[in-house]
Amino acid sequence: MIFPYKVILFDWAYTLVDLVEEDDHAAFVKMTEFLRQKEIDLPDFEILFCAYQDLFYGLINESHQTHREACLETVLRYLFFKYKIEMKNRTSWNEILTVYYEVIHSVRKIYPDVVETLEILSDAGVRMGIVSNTTNPEFIKNEELRRTDLEKYFEFALFSSSLPYRKPHASIFRAAISRLQVNAEEILFVGDNLNADVEGPQAVGIFAAWLNRNNSSLTSGIVPDYQITSLPELLQVAPLKV
Repeated sequence: MIFPYKVILFDWAYTLVDLVEEDDHAAFVKMTEFLRQKEIDLPDFEILFCAYQDLFYGLINESHQTHREACLETVLRYLFFKYKIEMKNRTSWNEILTVYYEVIHSVRKIYPDVVETLEILSDAGVRMGIVSNTTNPEFIKNEELRRTDLEKYFEFALFSSSLPYRKPHASIFRAAISRLQVNAEEILFVGDNLNADVEGPQAVGIFAAWLNRNNSSLTSGIVPDYQITSLPELLQVAPLKV
C-alpha cells in the first residue's frame, strides 16, 4: 500500500477509543473510600463532591472558550488545600489519581476497526502519533496506551493536560509538527470533532479527515479534506493537490 501522507496523527477519544459513559460519581466514591482506608480525614462526601463538580466542570466549560486545558489533578490539589485534607505520607497523588481513573477507564473500548487499520498503516511504513485533548494526567494516559496495547503503533503522544493549550489551539499542532520534523502538508490528522480535529489542524496547514462514525451532518461551516465513516476508509484516501 502506498499512502499519500508521511504521517497520520490521531485523536484518541471517540476516534480510537469509545469512552462509553464516564461515571465520575463512582470514581469519586472509590477515591474517597481509598483515602478513608488510608485513615485520611475527609469532609462530608456530598460537600466534597459538589465542590469538585462545580470547580472542575466550570473549568472545562471555560476551557472550551480559552483553550486552556482543565486538569483534574489541579482541581483535587486545590480541594485538599481548601478543606485541609492532609495525606500525611500515607499515599501519593499518583496513587489517588490511579484509583480514580481505574473506574473511569474500566468501561472504555477500542473500536473494532482500529487495530487492523493501524497494523496495515504500520506495515506500510506510515509514521503515526496521537494528539489528544484530555483532563487526565499524562502518566494516566500513558498507562491507558499501554493497557490497550496501542502504544506500539505510535511514535509519540501529545496530551493537552501537559501543554498550555488544547485543540483547536494552533500550538498543540505546531508542537506535533516540530516533533515530527516534516512539513505540515505531509501530515493527515484524523479525528471525530469538526472544530478540534478539522478546523484546528487545517489552520496550520495540516490536512484533516473527519471520522464521522454516526453519519452526522456538516453544520458548522467547517469543511474537512476527507470525510470517512470508519478507519479502514483511510487506506483508500487519495492525495490532495496543494
